[in-house]
Amino acid sequence: MRHIRTRMGVVGAALLTAAPLALTAPSATAASPAAVTARQSAAAPTVEEQRLSQRVPQEILRRSGFAGVAGTFADGLARVDSYGAAKRYVTEAGRGLWRRAVDRVQGRGPQGGDLSRDDDRPLYWARLGMTKALREWQPDFRLTANQRDTLMGALERGSRGQDSIDLPGGGRSTSKARVLRVVVTGFDPFQLDADARRSNPSGAAALALDGTTVRTSSGRLARVETAVFPVRWADFAAGTVERTLLPYFRRGPRQADLFTTISQGRPGRFDLERTNGAWRGGYPDNARESRTGTVPVPKGVPTVRPQPQWTTTTLPYAQLTAASTGPFPVRDNTAVTEIPAGGSSPVERPDGPTPGSTAREGGGGDYLSNEIGYRATLLRDALKLKVPGGHLHTPVLQFGAGNTDPKTGEVTDPDFVRNRTTITGQVRSILTTALSVAPGIMEK
Repeated sequence: MRHIRTRMGVVGAALLTAAPLALTAPSATAASPAAVTARQSAAAPTVEEQRLSQRVPQEILRRSGFAGVAGTFADGLARVDSYGAAKRYVTEAGRGLWRRAVDRVQGRGPQGGDLSRDDDRPLYWARLGMTKALREWQPDFRLTANQRDTLMGALERGSRGQDSIDLPGGGRSTSKARVLRVVVTGFDPFQLDADARRSNPSGAAALALDGTTVRTSSGRLARVETAVFPVRWADFAAGTVERTLLPYFRRGPRQADLFTTISQGRPGRFDLERTNGAWRGGYPDNARESRTGTVPVPKGVPTVRPQPQWTTTTLPYAQLTAASTGPFPVRDNTAVTEIPAGGSSPVERPDGPTPGSTAREGGGGDYLSNEIGYRATLLRDALKLKVPGGHLHTPVLQFGAGNTDPKTGEVTDPDFVRNRTTITGQVRSILTTALSVAPGIMEK
């Protein structure tokens, strides 16, 4: 996911899962007059939720079997009779949606329609249907604005896999036998006002890889756990990245051995972003909001002080760019845009930042793809985590030559599916290669 001005210019939740849930919404009961009086007015849908009524999202939901998710979730909410029960229900429903999306992509359970299994978009649009239902819910008991926000946060985290990362344990004493631990993150689709059909190959790769194992060239197994993030400035400022990654960056029996944040980047190539910059460029997000300024570090998480202008990848870029991992070239992207020390105007630097400079674009630009790479590597440095980690940009996911007009085009086509599965397959290959060649990995 890129926006580079100087270089590119661009429930019961039983129906949410294939298995029954332990949590069942309570039976409906008659509301007292006082409870009815306490009902809150329905909140207006967000910008993202407003797009749900368009033809494309509805077709994606229908052709994937996810069309009934929001309605089932809303029916369950209507039977919840306390905040505690609501919190349990919403949390399990969110996790159920994530499990269902992962299962669909990985070939478990019903396909639900003719949309290809590798598609990440049903998860995105179904989640928005659920958040809209939760936003509009008027319970028969008092629900404060803070409580509703807490429920919304639980739904977001659960349906993005952020609270279900399950890395295997194992200490140094059993290092030769234990499974290596890998954390990978992707993103929602974005730039949907221009084309609501868009998919994000980083999100598709996250769904395809979650809970899977890969084998290194020496035969070691590595467990991959994933999560996806919203394309929203506000969520990043609130600490969603740090909150998700911190438990696996801290020292302990489930500390990650390798991590990579992933987003969609340039056409026709993968980029390993050598340097991340501490600058938000202001391009509108999925909520049509803009943010410009230094990346804000949330309170309460470990960080480096003073805040650095640049962070650097520790992924084995030299080995990965030399390896054969798939049909797309993998580039070591060293370019940044900086304001040099003592200067006042941005300057492009093809070989990385100069001493004392101020960031204006990292290798990954000045949008949320650069920011997630910056946040993850800043957290790595704050915790002195000595593992390979950084940001990977995938090629742009493109529709077939005869299907490029968003007004008249189909929501999918054979080239579109082939391009997405090829990108996902190469992401897996890049991860496997990184685990096989990164210095220090095999001694763990």
